[in-house]
Amino acid sequence: MRDPWWIHRDFALLWTGQTVSQAGSAVTTVALPLVAVVALRASAFQVGLLTALTYAAFLLVTLPAGAMVQRLAKRKVMIWSDVARLVIIGSVPLTGAFGALTLAQLYVVALAAGMFTVFFDISYQSYVPSLVAPKYLLAANSRLGASESFGLLAGRALGSGLVAVAGAAAAMAADALSYLISAASLTTIKQRESRPRRSVINRPKLRAEIADGLVFIWRHKVLRKIVACAAVGNFFFAIEMALTVIFLIRLVHVTPAVAAVLISVGSAAGMAGSLLSGGLASWIGSARVLWVSLLVFGLPSLMMPLAAPGWRVALFPVGYAACSFSSSVFGVAQLTYRQSVCPAELLAKMNAACRWLLWGVLPLGGLLGGLSGSILGVRTSLWVAVSGFWAAGFLVFFSPLRHVRDLAAVQAG
Repeated sequence: MRDPWWIHRDFALLWTGQTVSQAGSAVTTVALPLVAVVALRASAFQVGLLTALTYAAFLLVTLPAGAMVQRLAKRKVMIWSDVARLVIIGSVPLTGAFGALTLAQLYVVALAAGMFTVFFDISYQSYVPSLVAPKYLLAANSRLGASESFGLLAGRALGSGLVAVAGAAAAMAADALSYLISAASLTTIKQRESRPRRSVINRPKLRAEIADGLVFIWRHKVLRKIVACAAVGNFFFAIEMALTVIFLIRLVHVTPAVAAVLISVGSAAGMAGSLLSGGLASWIGSARVLWVSLLVFGLPSLMMPLAAPGWRVALFPVGYAACSFSSSVFGVAQLTYRQSVCPAELLAKMNAACRWLLWGVLPLGGLLGGLSGSILGVRTSLWVAVSGFWAAGFLVFFSPLRHVRDLAAVQAG
């Protein structure tokens, strides 16, 4: 593109649509487990299963989805994914209004919405480099990351208010509406992406295309270590997600609305992390910031399990803020690096492989969180979760990346 991202109309449309969509999705991250815990009296294991199903699609369909998206127009895939999620998420407030909502439906909604999120996210990450010039890619990812964090903050705040006023099930209508807005913004983008090649001559089989992204990551020694760190961190983060709502309501003894507010307050730091990620990478070093973000900025996340009724409830948002800030800084840095070192013809497949590795561990973590919460206790399991998330940074620290300041020095892999 000729114009900088801040005056580029098409990027602005993408950015606006995603900000609204992320806010809507954040409403569901608050409302869905609250529906299960408060309205349907779900156990720790059942909430863990719901968390697992929310992300199961990343384990089940991400790799073939990457190969399929590589052959398709990314923008169209995103539009149809938004439409599908509008219908799926919208079914919850609809059945809730008639008193017919069940845990079984929540499980189906979590899995089905997750499948279309897989297709959307792979297309999204592969579409941005075609919309934004390489020299603006870091700035664009930083702003999109900030939008995601702002969406989480605004959505969780909105979600807490909607839960208090209308109930958790009805609050999810805001998420359904956000997908409609996202689809509309994508439809009005004027810049057309290059058409995928339709010829089947010498086209590799789907299985071979699926392997391409994994092989690229494995052979790239720097990317391999970064992805391993992110996957371990996500695994323990999923354990945390499965336990957070139950921890706040049943151990800290706050109301559902207060629980939503505490999560929202902690999420505010994620937006700051995304906005500051570019400046921190320049100041600390684009290689060094990968382990500093987790081991230094993320250290206060260990406060979360210390929360208890009374003044100690404040320890939860402080710890959650450290977790959000550190993961946002790390996320922008690793995403920009991935996009910059991967050839365009492999980008969707590489992003799909990363999604499979990074998000495929989430359902496993969610299940383990539910089981651990039932067997070991919620607080003990939360200690394991936050400690594992923080310690994932050592996978980057104890690697060649510790001895260099910037990733440009090791981009060759």
